[in-house]
Formats: sequence, C-alpha cells, structure tokens
Amino acid sequence: MGLIAIGAGIAMGLAALGVGIGQGLVAGNAMQGMARQPEIAGRITTTMIVGMAIMETALVLAFVIAIMLVGKVG
Repeated sequence: MGLIAIGAGIAMGLAALGVGIGQGLVAGNAMQGMARQPEIAGRITTTMIVGMAIMETALVLAFVIAIMLVGKVG
C-alpha cells in the first residue's frame, strides 16, 4: 500500500476535520444570529443549509480523490 494509502488517509482525515470545524462554526453563528434576530430565522437557516451543503461537497470530493488514490494501489 505504501505512501499512497497514507496520503489517502491523511486527505480524508484533514477534509473531515476541516468540514467538521467549519460546520460547527456555521451552526453556532447561525444559532447566535437567530437568537439575536428571530424574525429572520428562516433566511439564516436557508443560508446555513446552503453553506453546509457546499462544505459537504468538498468532503465528498476528498472522498472521491481518496478512493481514486487507493485504486492506484491495487
């Protein structure tokens, strides 16, 4: 397996860590915004979901790259 497998594992780990931290920050700030201005909670929620979907797309892309790297090993 060698260095390619280690690279794939590191890529997935860093991508998951980054997305997890990012989504935590987005959700926390969205909750703060909704607590301060409840009348725009719907707009904040919509924007939050779109932002999280974009972050998840980056994680899926990292997963696809890791799968492609592991495929080169075999």
